[in-house]
Amino acid sequence: MVSESGKVEKTQEQWKQELGSETYHITRQGGTEAAFTGKYCDLKDEGIYNCVACGEPLFSSKAKYDSGSGWPSFTAPADSDVVTENTDGSHGMIRTEVVCSKCDSHLGHVFPDGPAETGLRYCVNSASLDFKSKESE
Repeated sequence: MVSESGKVEKTQEQWKQELGSETYHITRQGGTEAAFTGKYCDLKDEGIYNCVACGEPLFSSKAKYDSGSGWPSFTAPADSDVVTENTDGSHGMIRTEVVCSKCDSHLGHVFPDGPAETGLRYCVNSASLDFKSKESE
């Protein structure tokens, strides 16, 4: 269900039914997939990476780069308002969490060690994403 504010609102039970267990754990509970295991880590195809939970276009393949971190990395979101940044104090460190602005799904974290264009590295779990190739448009 989409609220008046444009947010996707579902109960945790609805999310559990719609998302697989790993995807639910990552997107709704802030989990992380193991490094170098995600299906999009090495993908080089042109297209758009959408939120797996609500379909919101999040990152363009044009902003993707190989950070060597083990997770898909991007220099910037597709649009400045599609992701929201939150302070994450888990695991004994302070990081900046990135969530989908439309459904609040956990995507990953953003770090200030990216390439020169933005200086940012959006480090995102593959399980949070649904890639649509340019060819399928």
